[in-house]
Amino acid sequence: MSNQASTNRMKKVLWDVFILKGNFDEDSCRIPNAVKVAQVIVILTAIAHASGSVIIPLLAQVTLSLLIFIFVINALSIVAGYYFWTFTIWKIGQQLRLSIPTYRELLIPIGFAHTPQIFNFFTVIPLLGRPIEIGLSLWTLLAVIVAFKGWLNIKLARAILICLSGWLIVEVAIGVIQITLQRLII
Repeated sequence: MSNQASTNRMKKVLWDVFILKGNFDEDSCRIPNAVKVAQVIVILTAIAHASGSVIIPLLAQVTLSLLIFIFVINALSIVAGYYFWTFTIWKIGQQLRLSIPTYRELLIPIGFAHTPQIFNFFTVIPLLGRPIEIGLSLWTLLAVIVAFKGWLNIKLARAILICLSGWLIVEVAIGVIQITLQRLII
């Protein structure tokens, strides 16, 4: 596959994620080094999330070491959440005896589904930060549900239940981390 064809496929997959088109899961798996690309997307979203999370501490003039700590913890929470969420989907799929792909294969569409969270740096907007963060997280959840439903050819309700379980745990954990970090600033 030529570089131009690979780039075009990547653009198409990213656009399909944004519009929640159901076939991005299959197309994302055909991208060369798809797992690495998915992981890069998650790392970029983690950086966007962490960047949005350090603006208020920066304005509060916390020490540089605390600012770096807040940035790293926020970024790691997104990356760890990605792996944990993928693991829960994989494990629940196995328990339900679905023809679930391998854990490594699941990392691809779930990583690509994180694409909307690149806009997490908008969380710096006063009073809109948390709603933006939740909206982008819901968008990611919907993208994972769409991908999972299409990939496994299962009913929508089942896909929602499988994907929602890990997502809720990750969102609660990220919220707890953010509240804890905010208390360090006060």
